Amino acid sequence: MEEKTIVNDILADLKSSLTAYTTMISETNNPQLRQELQQLRNKCEKSQYDLYKIAEQKGYYTPSQPASQEQIQQVKSEVTTVPSMQ
Repeated sequence: MEEKTIVNDILADLKSSLTAYTTMISETNNPQLRQELQQLRNKCEKSQYDLYKIAEQKGYYTPSQPASQEQIQQVKSEVTTVPSMQ
């Protein structure tokens, strides 16, 4: 198996783990467990970012074009607008 394939598989697995951690954190009532899950998520996120940077340097991953200020404002507006509860 090629290194590029292995790196991309690991990145996909880490992405899946981050999603699972987020779900568990939002559904956890126990403060100690929640804190532990948050710490695990943070470590996983750091690992994902570190591996992403390596993949980018080696040419295994090409990021999308940066968003324009207009696109950033549009997304920000969409996620901060709360629908009315009527």
